[in-house]
Amino acid sequence: MASSLLCAGAASFSLVTNRSPLRRLSPELRSPPLRLIGKRLRVRAAETDATNEDERTAPEKAPAGSGGSSFNQLLGIKGAARETDIWKIRLQLTKPVTWPPLVWGVVCGAAASGNFHWSVEDVAKSIVCMVMSGPFLTGYAQTLNDWYDRDIDAINEPYRPIPSGAISENEVVIQIWLLLFGGLGLGALLDIWAGHKFPIVFYLALGGSFVSYIYSAPPLKLKQNGWIGNFALGASYISLPWWAGQALFGTLNPDIIVLTLLYSIAGLGIAIVNDFKSIEGDDTLGMQSLPVVFGIDTAKWICVGAIDITQITIAGYLLGAGKPFYALALLGLILPQVFFQFQFFLEDPVKYDVKYQATAQPFFVLGLLVTALATSH
Repeated sequence: MASSLLCAGAASFSLVTNRSPLRRLSPELRSPPLRLIGKRLRVRAAETDATNEDERTAPEKAPAGSGGSSFNQLLGIKGAARETDIWKIRLQLTKPVTWPPLVWGVVCGAAASGNFHWSVEDVAKSIVCMVMSGPFLTGYAQTLNDWYDRDIDAINEPYRPIPSGAISENEVVIQIWLLLFGGLGLGALLDIWAGHKFPIVFYLALGGSFVSYIYSAPPLKLKQNGWIGNFALGASYISLPWWAGQALFGTLNPDIIVLTLLYSIAGLGIAIVNDFKSIEGDDTLGMQSLPVVFGIDTAKWICVGAIDITQITIAGYLLGAGKPFYALALLGLILPQVFFQFQFFLEDPVKYDVKYQATAQPFFVLGLLVTALATSH
């Protein structure tokens, strides 16, 4: 689920903090069920008029102040160049920029297991687990999210592939199913490879896929609630890949489950960072993101509080567990995060969200590895 280390700049939006209650979407904005339909998606805000299945239309509105970047297009982030090549569009929908946190989660889980060895077999297993977690299941989640967010994207980013009409409905739905079944298949393969009597990696992949679905799709659509949705996103990006990596090479225990779920509260804070760039569309369609519900000033403090307090709590846990050097290392990694929070994020979370993520979050992910190594001893 979940977003994450890099994205392009977002424009500033004004916000009325005393918003109205959750609105019911009008019939034309309700998302239909996931099914194969032959016509090309049309969203009025995107102003597309393509009727030929083979005729791919480029977006009519590029990001403000930018001609668009081919590199951004391949990463699936804001500021992407206009593209008509279907395979580049497919890659853009999977948002490769969101894969690294999942890949890193597998690394942390493998390290926490205490059973990973630098052998050809163990490296190969970990790579397959990373491919399952990143390109396949994160790609599935991101494509699914874009499918159900096409009405919001028509307001916030009308040049994206789905609202712009650059890819057909059939092609999006087929991509969703192929990525889902590919990821589940790799999970089953890893269980067989590891000799598991109980297919734990497969069930973790299945559970993560289910969370991704209810996060994006009605009727639950967890992302409509800023608290539940962002925690689910944080757990998907931190806990699930960690559990998969640890289960692949060792065993999961209650302490690790609790510790990683606690880390997911910090993931909730990181997820809030990405909500600031979607305030206008979220408010228009009744999405109860925390910046919409509480306003920008309050939400930014909730965000940094969740990130910092969680890490300090985990450092305290490591200290109490008799691992002072790991605790001090984690505290040392928190300090630069706090510095960049004040320099960028707290100054203007809409304008500086990219700079904040690029400068502060590398220290956060290093802290994850420190915690994983501490629990492996």
